[in-house]
Amino acid sequence: MNKENKKKKIEKILIANRGEIASRILKTCQRIGIKTVCVYSSADISANFVELADEAYLIGAGPSAESYLQQELLIEIAQKTNCNAIHPGYGFLSENTAFAQKLADNDIIFIGPSPEAIDAMGDKAKAKTLMEQAGVPLIQGYHGDDQSPETLLENAKKIGFPVLLKASAGGGGKGMKPVFDESTFDEALQSAKREAMASFSNDDMMLEKYLTNPRHVEIQIFGDHDGDIIHLFERDCSLQRRHQKVIEEAPAPNIEAPIREKMYQAAINAAKAVNYVGAGTVEFLLDEDGSFYFMEMNTRLQVEHPVTEAITGLDLVEWQIMIASGEPLPLSQNEISQTGHAIEARLYAEDALNDFMPQAGTLNHLIPPLNTRFDSAFDEINYHYSDVPQKVSIYYDPMIAKIIAHGATREQAIDELAYALKELQIDGVHTNESFLHACITHDNFKKAQLTTKFIDQNIEELIEETRQSPTAFEGALAFIALRIDSILNAYQLNPFFESLNLRERFGGVKWGMTGDANTLLLSCEDGETFTFEDVRVEGDVCYASYDDKIFYWSALIKDKSITLYTDDGRFDIPWDNKRYTQANVNANAAPELQAPMPSKVVKININEGDTVQTGQTLMVLEAMKMEHQIKAPTNGIVTEVLAKEGEQVEEGFDLVIFTPSVEEQKAS
Repeated sequence: MNKENKKKKIEKILIANRGEIASRILKTCQRIGIKTVCVYSSADISANFVELADEAYLIGAGPSAESYLQQELLIEIAQKTNCNAIHPGYGFLSENTAFAQKLADNDIIFIGPSPEAIDAMGDKAKAKTLMEQAGVPLIQGYHGDDQSPETLLENAKKIGFPVLLKASAGGGGKGMKPVFDESTFDEALQSAKREAMASFSNDDMMLEKYLTNPRHVEIQIFGDHDGDIIHLFERDCSLQRRHQKVIEEAPAPNIEAPIREKMYQAAINAAKAVNYVGAGTVEFLLDEDGSFYFMEMNTRLQVEHPVTEAITGLDLVEWQIMIASGEPLPLSQNEISQTGHAIEARLYAEDALNDFMPQAGTLNHLIPPLNTRFDSAFDEINYHYSDVPQKVSIYYDPMIAKIIAHGATREQAIDELAYALKELQIDGVHTNESFLHACITHDNFKKAQLTTKFIDQNIEELIEETRQSPTAFEGALAFIALRIDSILNAYQLNPFFESLNLRERFGGVKWGMTGDANTLLLSCEDGETFTFEDVRVEGDVCYASYDDKIFYWSALIKDKSITLYTDDGRFDIPWDNKRYTQANVNANAAPELQAPMPSKVVKININEGDTVQTGQTLMVLEAMKMEHQIKAPTNGIVTEVLAKEGEQVEEGFDLVIFTPSVEEQKAS
């Protein structure tokens, strides 16, 4: 932000972003009475931010390069609509020096730091040099200009494996690869460079010593035009998967007060080194011995800012707008306090039981939890009332929402978030809500034994807890949901039976029903019985008295399957025997050699006739900003390669025709 923008009232804002952050900014603008303009791609036409804005303009096709990254068009729309400020959100152009400078040149306020500060911190390698000069602790690494593979490998060996490859212009886990030995360095380097180029149009790399068990702690800072800089305490973002944050909380638990104070001061020193103005986040790795090291400074609002808002009671977007208008910091350091504890969970469209594969598709049911903050660009959708479905696009990050819980204590915040995740109803694509629940209810998380390796170290337990295997009791609920009309219509009690495939080992489980107007007895052929009283329906929720308690559940009956939402979570129950049997037959195909979702083929490592080994990488796909390796399922021969480099393929596309070796065929 340039000095000439000082004390210039912001009257109308163009939001150069999408998704939940666009919705988040719009809500603050509406509350404080600022007019808004949003832009949207053809893939986002049904997103709620399009309706929330005072004006909305189609900016291009789905790919971000054809829409949200079109700098000149954004400026043109801002000028045409008389916007005197642009809020970049996070991601996209929020840390783009050239864009910030273009806005200054066109007398448009950039709601963020100056181009000089973005430039200083945007290149992670240059930022480390600056931090070294400012006395901010740095981890051992290499951030030089020589980017030859030979030089990078030589420095990796000097640092000592394991090392971490990081995109110099990166963030969000893109272009970041740990390397544990020299033999895998070249493959990891090429993959990191491809991801970096795709995400940031810059494939320069830096190296860091890879700490084996650190925590990820970040400090929220704000600066104004008068040179005043304060902090808004810290957040712990240690629960990560593939270097992307999953759970964040504030304040960070189990950090001694002297270490906190040192981190606050280091963050303020980092901001002062670049004359920082606006919202920023200084990220540190905190080692087990209490030492901490600068990672990077994000010159923007963070995805996880709501937990800071929850404990401080402040609106960080409002603060951004005030400071961009040239006003001083609203509060001094000693006027800022924190109350309670907050935890945020990132709800993603991904299949935790299939290596967290990102999902694209149609949301046809979304009922957010009550009394819990739910930041999303998706509106509530009720399957029973035929609300308009909404698309999860292939073009963007697969985050559906952020769920934020606040309690007087950390324990209360965990309990509230756990309840909210159970209360959430969502259908149409696989999501990670059960995995998130498994994370925050894990004993080690409750004990605040937090490290960036938490998920990797506990993955087997977390995945097992994620599997929502229905029991006979859920089968009884599904049976009632399936036959609710018969039950409610004067209890038509002629005995009848259905087959519900609860789990593969059950086969077809038959249920029988008897009873009268007051009680309903369900019996399963395996001998279990359940007695329900006062069965009724209100809206789309079933109620019954069971075991002297009122029990309620909602059910989606679709395509001969039943999805139950209960106090114990979600359960998917197939109930058509013919469909179920066919699905099991098809499971003998080789899905690992098919495109798991719409993807781009970025690299092919094999040719027809090649002999390959189990686990060997055959090709690399890119989808939803991440690379996915297609590996050989067993030893064998590549009979035919059906995909081509650079080709866009649809989900289920057969990439390779593969013949297992004779030994493998005999073994099977």
